[in-house]
Amino acid sequence: MAISESYQEYVVDQLRVLGRVTVKKMFGGAGVYYDSLIFGLLADDVLYFKVDDSNRSDYERAGMEPFQPFAEKPMVMPYYEVPVDILENIELLAEWAKKALIASRNKYTKPKKQRIGKSGQCLK
Repeated sequence: MAISESYQEYVVDQLRVLGRVTVKKMFGGAGVYYDSLIFGLLADDVLYFKVDDSNRSDYERAGMEPFQPFAEKPMVMPYYEVPVDILENIELLAEWAKKALIASRNKYTKPKKQRIGKSGQCLK
């Protein structure tokens, strides 16, 4: 999952309209962050954005696939490859990145499920 320095710089430059985007190396790839919130991944010089039910269909309509960290294992992660034509268009990339940020924030702001006891009272 190597990432070339030039590709990393290109992605950060394309995302400059968002503000301060940072990249942190991890597990052979890298995470793409805005305000300490991860919303993207870089792996093998490919950009992936965070998805949930609010934006997954954009990627599926474009024929993109989810990030699969290990080819020999069927596990996928909630990140999809960003289409090249989107990556090359700063305005469209900013729109997709904002949706990825929302998907990432949603992961951390969803209310926790409440457990209900036999008496009908809420358990914490």
